[in-house]
Amino acid sequence: MAYANSDQAAPLAVKILIAGGFGVGKTTLVGAVSEVAPLRTEEYLTHASVGVDDLDGVGGKSTTTVALDFGRITISAELVLYLFGTPGQERFWFMWNDLVNGAMGAVVLVDTRRLDVSFASIDFFESRGIPFVVGVNCFHGVRDRTEEEIRKALDLDPQVPLMLCDARDRQAGRDVLLALIDHLMAAQSHDAHLPGR
Repeated sequence: MAYANSDQAAPLAVKILIAGGFGVGKTTLVGAVSEVAPLRTEEYLTHASVGVDDLDGVGGKSTTTVALDFGRITISAELVLYLFGTPGQERFWFMWNDLVNGAMGAVVLVDTRRLDVSFASIDFFESRGIPFVVGVNCFHGVRDRTEEEIRKALDLDPQVPLMLCDARDRQAGRDVLLALIDHLMAAQSHDAHLPGR
């Protein structure tokens, strides 16, 4: 982002991960909200992945992210988010350890039809103390469970924000990202008020 007045400060750049299980909509979300053409590392699923990748519930999926997705969204003149979508298959999870470096927080996308594929993502961020929000991708507008049912099924801490969304919709994706920013700011404010700080 260029400024006419060189005295004006550059916006704060924040790295955010878009994470979740295989086929939950991570690439779709990054593409929907990015103000630049997103970088995608998608490849076609082949017969070599049969028996390796679990395609239950995502039978119509023909491509998969093999490294990362990347996008950018300017929230305000002071804040720019750099979005890094993680690969979803278990065989690529080793990359998450590199992608998480420098990340301020994460959006964990979940699919209510396959909540079990979300447990590892939630555990990943909880074990590292990285703030996250949960975005429930309501495929085709279907809302088959209440927020309370989803929260209980995922065993989420009460402080973790949970939002229903459509990963294809730019505004819905932006709302999830804003919820994460609010969550990060609240956590920072809480930490600043702890004794000894």
